[in-house]
Amino acid sequence: MTATRCPSCRAAMTPLSLPGKLHGTVELDLCFTCQGIWFDGYESHQIVPGGIIELFKLIHDHRDDPRIPLAEPLRCPRCDEKLLRGLDVVKSGRFTYHRCPQNEGRFTVFAQFMIEKGFVRQLNPNEIKELAVRVGIVRCAGCGAPVDIRHDAACTHCRAAIAILDPKAVEQALATYHQAANSDEIKRNQQDPNAQAEAVLAAERQKSRMKPANVLEAPVEDLIVSGVEAIWNLIKH
Repeated sequence: MTATRCPSCRAAMTPLSLPGKLHGTVELDLCFTCQGIWFDGYESHQIVPGGIIELFKLIHDHRDDPRIPLAEPLRCPRCDEKLLRGLDVVKSGRFTYHRCPQNEGRFTVFAQFMIEKGFVRQLNPNEIKELAVRVGIVRCAGCGAPVDIRHDAACTHCRAAIAILDPKAVEQALATYHQAANSDEIKRNQQDPNAQAEAVLAAERQKSRMKPANVLEAPVEDLIVSGVEAIWNLIKH
């Protein structure tokens, strides 16, 4: 089978099988350099909670991979048409994606996928001002470009809002996954999403007690990837 080419850098993507709700498994393609996921159809809605935890691990494992901003334009790996930028809204905020005009699939960067799943929340204007006192430039959660938050409240390239992974967002997302974990499909999964979710939640609570200002002390880097790394360093035990 021919490898799926990344819509941005055009390199071969890494295939990944995750447990799915309806069809047993969900087949995805990932590019760690561009930190993006290609979904055929509506696969993102079919991943069970245990699969989301597995994505946490993969993001952590590849946190030091070279990262480049997304290309313009992005091209569909199936039909080579220019991908169209889309916008949707969930409780944790707005998330962006890039869809094929021929409905072949969509491309979503890691951070935007995590906003979609409720693990990430977007900062309000007051929080951005407070963060800017300590951190000048952060990496955009939408396209990877640097954002000088001392002057800009959103990415000047793709207009994505400033987003972080924080304990409250994780707790809210996992509360939803706890309910889903009662389904027969997830019970049959070899992983135990309930136990994994409890471990992540406990780790975040411990981190909050130890470092109440940990978000504002984040270094000049990707705030979401930094949060995932902290979670995984605790959950792996």
